[in-house]
Amino acid sequence: MKHLFVVNPVAGGNRKPEKMLDTIRSVMESRRAEYEIYFTRAPMDAAVKVKAEAETGQALRVYAVGGDGTLNECANGAVGFSNTAVTHYPCGTGNDFIRMFGEEAALFRDLNRLASGVVRPIDVIDCNGRYCVNLCSTGFDARTGTDVHKYNKLPVIGGPCGYVVSLMVNMVKGINERMVITTDGKRREGEFALVCACNGRFYGGGFNPMPEALPDDGVIDTIIVGKVTRLQFLGLVGKYAKGRDVGPLAEKVHGTFIEIESDHDLTLNIDGELLKSRKATFHMIPGGLNFLFPAGMEKFSFSQEKNGKIM
Repeated sequence: MKHLFVVNPVAGGNRKPEKMLDTIRSVMESRRAEYEIYFTRAPMDAAVKVKAEAETGQALRVYAVGGDGTLNECANGAVGFSNTAVTHYPCGTGNDFIRMFGEEAALFRDLNRLASGVVRPIDVIDCNGRYCVNLCSTGFDARTGTDVHKYNKLPVIGGPCGYVVSLMVNMVKGINERMVITTDGKRREGEFALVCACNGRFYGGGFNPMPEALPDDGVIDTIIVGKVTRLQFLGLVGKYAKGRDVGPLAEKVHGTFIEIESDHDLTLNIDGELLKSRKATFHMIPGGLNFLFPAGMEKFSFSQEKNGKIM
């Protein structure tokens, strides 16, 4: 078995994860394991590398050493290969996907537990040919996330304040967009604030709009927020972030297919990665990705929650 560590050298604020690299070498050498440390050099480079390694047919464990974007790229290279499993060895800013594991999310930082972990299938969402592990969104939140990069490196604004500035700028520009949204046969046409299709539960550094979402139940849990005024938006954003009922302004849909069309380019957030398209189709792929969970975790089969059990 080969252990492939895919490292994003600029994850977590342009800091090279030197301590993590020392840990990788120490743990792998103590286990006498075959391993490789690979540094990404361009967007989707990780997906190309993982796919090439998976195609050899050798049993492969892929560790995404970075944030949610690195995890997404590794997953995109691994989907469809039964010999390959992916996990997250986090050093990014948000690390949103593993937040759903609560206190046990800390176990993903224990490399010995990861290397001795358990492989279980999880679902993925196919969005215009790109696979999503956590969630996809379009509308106000996706535009705000895109524009953060314009502000977070400015000397006065920088860092977390960049998101606040982007939020304010986009509120001035306008919240709603005209879309045609189809979910499993039901068609909606009009102005909408945002659409968030969830496989996982958290995004944007802690927003949890769909706390009932399960990554192994074969269902896309979607929240559609209709047309809102700026005042209404300010009143509901806190509830939306915590997964609370926002009333008639939002609709929750549970299905396996979503199609969104517009007469202009939509900004699409795919696990924190941004795409542009006038049409987006989201398809659920049940059990599409083998995921490596740290040894000793109590909570890795989320679908058991529906029966009041955790396995």
